[in-house]
Amino acid sequence: MPFVLKRFELKEETLAFVWLMRTFGITQGEAQRIIDRGRLLCRGETLPDKSARISGEVEVVYFEAQSRGNLPILTTPDFYLFDKPSGVLVHPKKMMTPYSMLDEVRHFGGQHANAVHRIDKETSGLLLASRHKEAERFLKGAFERKAIQKSYRAWVQGRVKKPFSVDAPILLNNDYGPTKHKVFIHRSGKRAYTTFHPIQYDKTLDATLLECIPHTGRTHQIRIHLFHVKHPILGDPIYGTSYEVAEAYLEERLSPEERQRHTGADRLMLHAYSVEFDYKQHWRLFSRNDFSQEKTAIAPPDKREFNLTNGWKIESEKPEEVLS
Repeated sequence: MPFVLKRFELKEETLAFVWLMRTFGITQGEAQRIIDRGRLLCRGETLPDKSARISGEVEVVYFEAQSRGNLPILTTPDFYLFDKPSGVLVHPKKMMTPYSMLDEVRHFGGQHANAVHRIDKETSGLLLASRHKEAERFLKGAFERKAIQKSYRAWVQGRVKKPFSVDAPILLNNDYGPTKHKVFIHRSGKRAYTTFHPIQYDKTLDATLLECIPHTGRTHQIRIHLFHVKHPILGDPIYGTSYEVAEAYLEERLSPEERQRHTGADRLMLHAYSVEFDYKQHWRLFSRNDFSQEKTAIAPPDKREFNLTNGWKIESEKPEEVLS
């Protein structure tokens, strides 16, 4: 378990955050967050404030990285590049999370290394991680400024014959009553623009491998845009399924067999393929995984079913014409 409890004996009274900084080699902000989250205990009790002084028996709950051998595919003095497997979180969702990519990032880079962006748990592919705080600030800022270009690969339902684009605004969903979608297409949403290029079509699976380039950075942008044009990503348990299936997935009640039948694959068939940015030099980096071979996870057409009406549409949009 990455979070461990360790006991210490302090002979002299000292400021709690100062002791944490010296003991773990962390910044004052990081030390104060440990205290705020109740992870520093003195004589069995959490501290009342960040300026508290401590002595005697002290316990600290802290993150201790445990690698599973997911090596970085690129190492520079400033950052690491990992190929994240599908099904692995970038950061632990809770203290009991058994493993996340943060284990690998901290295992190789130490306490100050950190992932600088997020990828959905089920999306595989490229993950950038900073090796020091200066790189973390720069790379996180570059993602926020949209100065880092990304491309993805996706296996989708049906045949796509030629390139197309989707320019449809996305709104965060505040009502999970009719659907479990995190976002949906709506006029009052924020602009979202994605271009798609077919790479190959598998007739036996009735599935197309697409290159997906998001020109804006909205939540679930590629997933909702492909669902919107009736080519949902295979394996997507939220967009393209019924409310009941999505709920069962979120509550971890969906069996592997049901997952394949209702979504078409046993994982989300989306892969972060490339990143391009400037940091001390120009970088254009690619995943080493051949995502075209991941089609083995896709169920045959006669073994899968979808609910393509489960969601909102813009009435004036005619997605069928986009693909003609």
